[in-house]
Amino acid sequence: MQRITADHSHPLFTTAATRQIEQAAMAGLPPNALMQRAGLAVARLALALAPHAHRVWVACGPGNNGGDGLEAAAQLQQRGKQVVATWLGQEASAPADSLAALARARAAGVLFADTPPTDLAAHDLCIDALLGLGQSRAPSGSMAAWISAMNASPAPTLAVDLPTGLQADTGSFAIHSIATSAGKESAGGIIHAQNTLSLLTLKPGLFTGHGRDAAGQVWLDDLGVASPTPPSAQLVGPPPPAARAHASHKGSYGDVAVIGGAPGMAGAALLAASAALHSGAGRVFVGLLDGGSLGLHPQQPELMFRAPGALKLHALAVVCGCGGGEAVRPLLPRVLGEAARLVLDADALNAIATDTALQALLRYRAAQGLPTVLTPHPLEAARLLGCSTQQIQADRLDAAQQLADRFVCVVVLKGSGTVIAAPHQTLAINLTGNAQLATAGTGDVLAGMVGAGLAAGQYAMRAACEAVYRHGLAADRWPAGQPLTASALAKS
Repeated sequence: MQRITADHSHPLFTTAATRQIEQAAMAGLPPNALMQRAGLAVARLALALAPHAHRVWVACGPGNNGGDGLEAAAQLQQRGKQVVATWLGQEASAPADSLAALARARAAGVLFADTPPTDLAAHDLCIDALLGLGQSRAPSGSMAAWISAMNASPAPTLAVDLPTGLQADTGSFAIHSIATSAGKESAGGIIHAQNTLSLLTLKPGLFTGHGRDAAGQVWLDDLGVASPTPPSAQLVGPPPPAARAHASHKGSYGDVAVIGGAPGMAGAALLAASAALHSGAGRVFVGLLDGGSLGLHPQQPELMFRAPGALKLHALAVVCGCGGGEAVRPLLPRVLGEAARLVLDADALNAIATDTALQALLRYRAAQGLPTVLTPHPLEAARLLGCSTQQIQADRLDAAQQLADRFVCVVVLKGSGTVIAAPHQTLAINLTGNAQLATAGTGDVLAGMVGAGLAAGQYAMRAACEAVYRHGLAADRWPAGQPLTASALAKS
């Protein structure tokens, strides 16, 4: 069993891929063996998380997720816990493995009840085994009542495989309910689990969209099954150490030019430039679009200011759009046509979204072998794809891949569990970062960091993944109680 953290990369598998792995494993094992392994894994983690629990409520749904819960109930009862199980299944229609688990739970002395226990304490435990992989049903009747009871319980909750209501492939919610402990704030009426044990494989939805809030700390038990199936996606791992050669100079690390900063928005361009500088770029130029308000930044004299038209784009990694407003639009044909390496952010993306000629120039860059990275937030992504933000957030992985394929470039779809996509490459999801990044300017900082990676000669996908990881890691390591600002983040 593994505790999943951002310290390592991990493969992720969709529902279809997990089903394929599951079927192959079951074909080589005795009947009920995989469910028994799952139940034992849940029980082991429950004992580790709540060693002083006197009572454990296991809420079991009618399918195989409920069967995993019944197996866990039997294991916990055998280990001296007072287990109360509520089961929504019917013996006439339950899967065979679940019926076998039901028999073992009864033989172990598990108490079955029609309603949840009402006397659980904070040191006790709830186990959510209502709905798992492939869930789509909306709660009603007893299931809805049990969800409400679990939400209100003072005992913490361990979700089996997936928190009830969370879509495995997308991180969106199928229903408005989730396993949780009491006292936690909810997003859109959804309260969060404290721990989730993912069985057999890790699912993408646990790490993007609502997944990180819903699942709490994620654990993995592969149930002793090795998978030859290629992953559907990958969690981004830490970048390798990057030692600089002693015999190097500023030209060894490339030049970045930031184009943006329309009147009143110069700060966005300066944040991107500062981030590129502190991410190791050899030189950083700034082309402001406000008529030349600055010729020198007294706090960062390393930044070199130039008129945008004077920049030699063919020799630069260009970060374009940060605070550019409409002033960036007329510059985009030249930027798209000449920049050796390019990061497009914010207003550059908004301009491209409404101009088919600019979209054609963007696609043509790939044919010329010129790397490009787009860094949209969900609203910008929606404009580029001509859909709603809700549609983007409903399936972030698919949206990122659509953008990458449509514009033939690397796409960084920002948000909780940032998704990085490229044509013909495995999707990546980033696990670092937290809500402190929800402040003005942090996206500009990320664009500058990606630009520095491109300037240093990194492939676009690697530059994007490493920048996103380091950007989030800085927020994770931010001193407690100290507000995070974009200008401080750029220098971290």
